[in-house]
Amino acid sequence: MNPLKNFFKEAKFDIPASIVVFLVAVPLCLGIALACKVSPFAGIIAGIVGGTVVSLFSNSSLGVSGPAAGLVAIVLSAVEDLGSFETFLLAVVLAGVFQLIIGFLRAGTIGYYFPSAVIKGMLAAIGVIIILKQIPHALGDDKDFEGDEGFLQPDGENTFTEIFKAFTDTFQGLNANLGPTIIALVGAVLLILWEQKFIKKQSWALWIQGPLIVVMSGIGLNLLFRGFPSLTIAKEHLVNLPVFDSWSSFASEFKRPDFSAIFNPQIYTVAITLGIVASIESLLCAEATDKLDPQKRSTDLNQELKAQGIGNIVSGLLGGLPITQVIVRSSANIQSGGRTRASAFMHGLLILLAAVAFPFALNLIPKASLAAILIMVGLKLAKPSLFRDLYKLGWTQFVPFMVTLVAIVLTDLLIGISMGLVVGLFIIIRNNFNIPYTVSKEKAEGGKLIYRIVLSEDVSFLNKSSIRKMLYEIPENTHVILDASNTEHIDYDVIDIIEDFKTYASYKEISYEFVAIDENHPYAKAEAIKKGVGNSGH
Repeated sequence: MNPLKNFFKEAKFDIPASIVVFLVAVPLCLGIALACKVSPFAGIIAGIVGGTVVSLFSNSSLGVSGPAAGLVAIVLSAVEDLGSFETFLLAVVLAGVFQLIIGFLRAGTIGYYFPSAVIKGMLAAIGVIIILKQIPHALGDDKDFEGDEGFLQPDGENTFTEIFKAFTDTFQGLNANLGPTIIALVGAVLLILWEQKFIKKQSWALWIQGPLIVVMSGIGLNLLFRGFPSLTIAKEHLVNLPVFDSWSSFASEFKRPDFSAIFNPQIYTVAITLGIVASIESLLCAEATDKLDPQKRSTDLNQELKAQGIGNIVSGLLGGLPITQVIVRSSANIQSGGRTRASAFMHGLLILLAAVAFPFALNLIPKASLAAILIMVGLKLAKPSLFRDLYKLGWTQFVPFMVTLVAIVLTDLLIGISMGLVVGLFIIIRNNFNIPYTVSKEKAEGGKLIYRIVLSEDVSFLNKSSIRKMLYEIPENTHVILDASNTEHIDYDVIDIIEDFKTYASYKEISYEFVAIDENHPYAKAEAIKKGVGNSGH
């Protein structure tokens, strides 16, 4: 389809979605930059590049890229170790080059091997984290930076103690300003109202999204509360986009990498670390976004790595933070009705326009309004039906799902995913131990007991123990039929077990035969198997 024609066809969906993503992205960009202890504008640059540049090269239909909370710890230590932000920017550029290289080497295909239960656990965990992290913001407690996904917080609290502290301060009157709480509650009511059928069926509701109404109501209440000291919204509870008094001050925020450090070996250590972590997070988020996509489109993960690489090169050259695809913005895009990459691209343009033309208007937005929006996003990611469906699929799906979810909530994204993968791998190995064959028993005309053993399609070395145990438990004076007619792969370790059994059988009055292992069988050339075909021994 012609891209321009497709844009106009889907514009009625993509434009409103881009506005919602833009509103969510701005405070996240600022919060992550502040957490990295760099200029807030470095986060804005990364948001602009993630929206405009990455979306041009990626084929992820609904993925949105920008600065990621998962890289904060790396950025903090790297800037300190390298001595300056400009030197760190060179590492960001080189990380992008590294991502380009592994993209061309087709390393993105590793993303296809993440189990579905783990990806769903990641989505649910991000939903739970969004809800938990936004509750303090909704109560007017903004000490933790916007977008933090870690369990342990820079302010010394953790996810749960921060919530407890926020509620305690509110009910004990230590947090005397109830303005943010009122704004968050009004926002939640509006969002619930906008989900009702009588609103959704209105034609104007497609263009006027619930989150936009929540933000406008938040701005209105913010202005109204200025006449009531007990409700006035303090500056720290508002979006705080940098305001520039001249073009020169705006241009000064664009830093350049220090290329004189190109021969510093530490630069390459940081670059490769950034490249690997950013690539893993992007691949995970791309896979998760595809699962959320109503049209179930598939992202080319190798192309996604290339797009992220180009984005990081551009962001580093302009003075921005490193970029990954991020699930919070991507899920906000999907839930707001986005259809194509145009919504991600336009959100980047809106960030640029806001930074240049109307930062004053954005600085009127209460963080409590954005908390209400994000909590609704979190509820949709961690909806109860997801838990119910995974439970119905059985423990082999539910356990990795829950382990991933709990581990991410209590640690961070990469550790949680790793733990989910370990549990998933354990279940796969366990299944391989237990299900490499089926055994049935029947009696021959002479009354001799026949054991028919049908091997599965793939028989690996992991099955050695269970196959050996099963063969050596066959009683004396029986006949064994080993059927490999459905077997496409059999490890030589298992062949050795079978050969040993043949010798053992000759002493136990056990006769044997092999089925479907002829010259056309994949492992017919194995001399040990060849000798056994059609033979019987006792």
